[in-house]
Amino acid sequence: MTQETIGFIGVGSQGGPMAHRIVDAGMPLVVWARRPEVLTAYTAKGAATAASAADLGARCNHVGICVVNDADVFSITDQLIPAMKAGGRIAIHSTVLPETVARLEAQCDARGLALIDAPVSGGSPAAEAGALTVMCGGRQEAFDAALPVFRTFGRLIVLLGPAGAGQRAKIVNNAMLSANMGVAMAAVEAAQALDIDHAAFIELIQASSGRSFGFDVFARLPSPAAFATGAPMLLKDINLLKAVLPGHVGAGELDAAAARFLAAANPGVS
Repeated sequence: MTQETIGFIGVGSQGGPMAHRIVDAGMPLVVWARRPEVLTAYTAKGAATAASAADLGARCNHVGICVVNDADVFSITDQLIPAMKAGGRIAIHSTVLPETVARLEAQCDARGLALIDAPVSGGSPAAEAGALTVMCGGRQEAFDAALPVFRTFGRLIVLLGPAGAGQRAKIVNNAMLSANMGVAMAAVEAAQALDIDHAAFIELIQASSGRSFGFDVFARLPSPAAFATGAPMLLKDINLLKAVLPGHVGAGELDAAAARFLAAANPGVS
């Protein structure tokens, strides 16, 4: 069987290490970016570059997309889908509305392409280590075909249901992280109000039942403002949850738990 050519678009802090893992695994890789200078690290390893998203699509069997939001995804797929050959496959690693994925799947179906949503969790360190969690939604055959690519950067790779299921899981996961960081901030403030030594309290919680990944992240911050880079992305995902579950009690409680921390982390984001 001829080895597939893999395309990747979105080589930022999350997608960049994923693309490195693909080329490091020996898979033929084609990359494209609006700023060509960012691609040097990949071409140095033998990756090829494309002149445009459409050019990349015409040359690849599987294309991973890891851009910021729904509008960015559509700006890429509007060029990509018409250019790809029937039998090709697109993986959406961005976190977007499930409705966006459903719309893209219909567009892909009309062109004989497969679509799988595959947002990831773990951040740059996990991507660099090949230890991301990949939350997938799509048809079984698309999932099976994409697995060799996903295994280059993912450790736990789960098919959760039809297209959109991966996005729903990722949105809830990130809402939980936001809420846990909000709870961590409240807990630290309560401990300070009770005159508990700050460093000792952090050490205690990290060895006790109140620990969470969100607490560990918060404990490393000198102040909530130090999380200004990550806050907009988590706020985006909280807003996605509210959009897919308007008026839902659980979604509202996650939002309420996260809101004060996210506001403190980046007061310029609303």
